Order: sequence, then structure tokens, then C-alpha cells
Amino acid sequence: MTDPYRIAEAPPAEPRKPGALLRPLLWLVLFASAAANAVLSTEVDNPWVSSAFGLVALACAAALIVHHRRHR
Repeated sequence: MTDPYRIAEAPPAEPRKPGALLRPLLWLVLFASAAANAVLSTEVDNPWVSSAFGLVALACAAALIVHHRRHR
């Protein structure tokens, strides 16, 4: 039987995972840079501009893989 007058301690708060905000930010930058790479590769004659966004997309994909492997 439970005692309604008993003061119980609240359960401890769950600790925050390191890099909890990093993963959504990496996904956002990955999608934005992949879209910019696709658009600029067809619209702009300069291949360096679209290549820069492609490198950013590859770096974000690599960072997501590393983050997943370390925090699984």
C-alpha cells in the first residue's frame, strides 16, 4: 500500500549525451550542401563552386559516420 504523505525523492535526471545537438546540425548541413551541390553543378559553369559544396557534404557524411561509431 502506498503512503500519500510520504515524500519521495525524484528520480535522478538522465545525463545529457555528448554531442546531442551535433547530429541534427550535421544532417542539416549535409542536406543543404548536397542540394547546393546539385543545383550549382547544373546552373554554374564554374566547377569549383559546386565542388566546394560537394566536399562539405562529404565531410558531413564522414563526421556523421564517425559520430555514430563512437556513440553507439
